[in-house]
Amino acid sequence: MKRYEVRKADRPVQLSGMGTDQIWESAVALSDFTFPWRSETAPATTFRALWDDNHFYFLYRALDPEIISKQEGLGERDVVDSDRVEIFFKADDRMDPYHALEMDALGRVLDTKGIYYRNVDYDWDWPDGHLQLKASTDADGYWVEGSISLESLRQLGLYQDDHLLKAGLFRGDYRRVDKDETEVRWISWVMPDSEKPDFHIPSSFGELLLVE
Repeated sequence: MKRYEVRKADRPVQLSGMGTDQIWESAVALSDFTFPWRSETAPATTFRALWDDNHFYFLYRALDPEIISKQEGLGERDVVDSDRVEIFFKADDRMDPYHALEMDALGRVLDTKGIYYRNVDYDWDWPDGHLQLKASTDADGYWVEGSISLESLRQLGLYQDDHLLKAGLFRGDYRRVDKDETEVRWISWVMPDSEKPDFHIPSSFGELLLVE
């Protein structure tokens, strides 16, 4: 089981959408992301997280020479065909339920609730006011930065004040095949126990340990 150490911040993180708050320097940089189902080296992805008494904070940096963000008027469903980073949460291996945040370079989030196996409610929303998200792009790629209230994580049964979150950290990297077609290459922190791309299984998760 892979484990990432989430250090405690001595004040709230100021979200800018590009990780400009100096407090991020105190976070552990996690860059152990690979293509589980491809042989080549994956584009660089870095994840950082911090926490305080009220919130869990996260910051993704994804290097990407061509950011694809679909805008077809489908709202958050447009995220499905866009470059994005993801966090899945589960209470236990039953994954009944589990929750996903799929977040793109435009700051849109597809938040869903699922029941194993792949019974996903796309109309479900994270508790109102308990998720903040900002994103930005530059010449090298994109940033996604956010905060989640610990209260909402407790509400959803994902955090029991045991300082442990069971989470999957993923990325969907889109590439253009031709003018009108794209393909996705899946990136993960943990190597799932699956021969084909699938993050909706217990083995795709690691642990985020909130330390003092």
